[in-house]
Order: sequence, then structure tokens, then C-alpha cells
Amino acid sequence: MDKRKREIIKNFIVAAQLSTATTEVIEANVNAINKALVNATKDEKSILFAKPSYLDINLFSKFITNKKVIVEPTKEEFKNTRCGITDAFAAVESTGSVCVTATGLISAASMLTQKHIVIVDSNTIVSLPRNILSDNYCDGIGLRESFSFITGSSATADMGPLVRGVHGPGELHIIILE
Repeated sequence: MDKRKREIIKNFIVAAQLSTATTEVIEANVNAINKALVNATKDEKSILFAKPSYLDINLFSKFITNKKVIVEPTKEEFKNTRCGITDAFAAVESTGSVCVTATGLISAASMLTQKHIVIVDSNTIVSLPRNILSDNYCDGIGLRESFSFITGSSATADMGPLVRGVHGPGELHIIILE
């Protein structure tokens, strides 16, 4: 890995942690991903898993055999599951944000659970948010898809003291694939 890429990842991690997210960097292989996800979800009774749109589904082949993983939830399972896992098509170095499409189970797993675990390829980390809204970035994906910038856990102070988890997950864990 070259020096600039290591710097981008380091800066992204610092920004993400400043926004209350937790982070980890792992190798992009089945065993490493399974180990990281099993560890991150060890206290969960059930886990919503949104099939990745931008990462190879085969990277998750071991994890999705876990009996706690729900890929097609019923209303009852959805209502009672507090952890969601999605992929992100990009991340932003300067803000520590991840970019998650706002479609189907991806949107629900990232916004309606108490804990969101998001997996992002380190090669998709850009310097600034505006870089995603360019024709040059991934064939203009930021111009074609509805998506959310997610920066840390949800928080509001509208009615007094700071409260986390009001408009989305109270916890955000980002797994960065090298």
C-alpha cells in the first residue's frame, strides 16, 4: 500500500472516530470479514444483513450462514432486530462519513436499527464529499443513486441535552477493507 493511501485511511479513521463511530481495518477476505462481523455482533440476538450492492457477496459467504443473520426479514423480525449490516459505496476522508444507498433493506438496516455496521472498501475513500457528486467518480454513481452520508451515530440536541439514536442508529461501526 502506498503512503498516500495509508494517509487517507488514517485521516478517515480519525474523522470517523471524532464523530463517535468506531472503526477497524481488516483484510478483504472471507475469513477476516467473518471474524470481524462475528465479533461486532457477538451480543446481538439477530442481525439484519442487507446484501451488498458494491462489494462481492462472496466475501460474506461464511457470515451469512450464521443462524442470527436475517437476509429477508418478516415484519416481526425487523421490529425486534437492533443491528443492521450494509455495505457503503464510498467514504469521505475529511468528514469520516460513509455513503450508503437509500434502497430497500440497505436503507432500513442503516437507519432503523440501533446499531449499524457498515463495510467499505478502502479504495473508495475520497477526499471531500463533493468528489462523490462527480461524473468521474464510479461512473457518476453519486448522481444516479439516492444515498445518505452517514457521519457517526445519530444525535440531536433539539429539545435540550444531546441524545443519541433519535433519527437513526445510536452506534455506528465502520469496517474498512484493505
